[in-house]
Amino acid sequence: MKDNAPQAANIGKFQNCLVTADGQTRASVALTKPETLWFNTGTLCNIECVNCYIASSPTNDALVYITADEVRDYLDQIDLRQWPIHEIGFTGGEPFMNPEMIEMTRAALERRYEVLILTNAMLPMMRRKMREGLLELQRDYGDKLTLRISVDHYRPALHDEERGKGSFAKTVTGMEWLRDNGFKMAIAGRTVWGDSDAESRAGYGAFFAEHRFDIDPHNPGQTVLFPEMDETVEVPEITTDCWNILNKSPESVMCASSRMVVKRKGADRPAVLACTLLPYAPEFELGTTLAEAESEVYLNHPHCAKFCVLGGASCSA
Repeated sequence: MKDNAPQAANIGKFQNCLVTADGQTRASVALTKPETLWFNTGTLCNIECVNCYIASSPTNDALVYITADEVRDYLDQIDLRQWPIHEIGFTGGEPFMNPEMIEMTRAALERRYEVLILTNAMLPMMRRKMREGLLELQRDYGDKLTLRISVDHYRPALHDEERGKGSFAKTVTGMEWLRDNGFKMAIAGRTVWGDSDAESRAGYGAFFAEHRFDIDPHNPGQTVLFPEMDETVEVPEITTDCWNILNKSPESVMCASSRMVVKRKGADRPAVLACTLLPYAPEFELGTTLAEAESEVYLNHPHCAKFCVLGGASCSA
């Protein structure tokens, strides 16, 4: 499990949710436009990546499988709270490890939400039961369903460096099956190797063209390039003054528009988190209901600064 305590580079920072280390008022973000509700399907994964932010692996069950009934309960809560949600996201772990993945997806699609599934497109997705279920969903709701595939780098060797030998080829096989069956796909890449944005998008473009993948490398919603989340690197704390200094609005930050539901091992029921990136940080757990999750979020973690405010990244489509 990831350790969310401040690392040496940020010692003294991120201690008080209200003020920064130098006594300034810490920035906070209100849930002003809830657009995406994420469900973590469980931290179990078929592979173990070198820098997985959530430490997913074949043995990590810190977040256990959420059930279709639990998903339906939160979908009911969306209606009750009248949140203007348009997208339901599923992440892991590897979502297709969860035996109820197809049922959960159908529950969201039946209510006419856009659905985004984050997957490595490897063996769990390619099992017969999952393929059959996906084909049924594609037949009934194809225009509403997108699978975002983790391709860390368009060069096989660099992708495999993170995900294990042979991972790239297996992911491409899954993507080709999705392509041949008309699924909408997007890509999640990483910037750990220092390529410029233009270089990365050109490389992914060539990869898409080679395999006839209908993905736009220049559309940041279809080719998402995530900044690295390294807690050992020093980052500034975000104060209320930063919004004007950076010419940025709190509404542009991910926690203004999304929440994530997780189920912890041993818990009686799921919990709602402020952020998809901080599943193990207790202060970012807002309660068990969407009503409780409407509270504002204080940007009291290095990821808040580097990934969201300064990096401008978002997990949604």
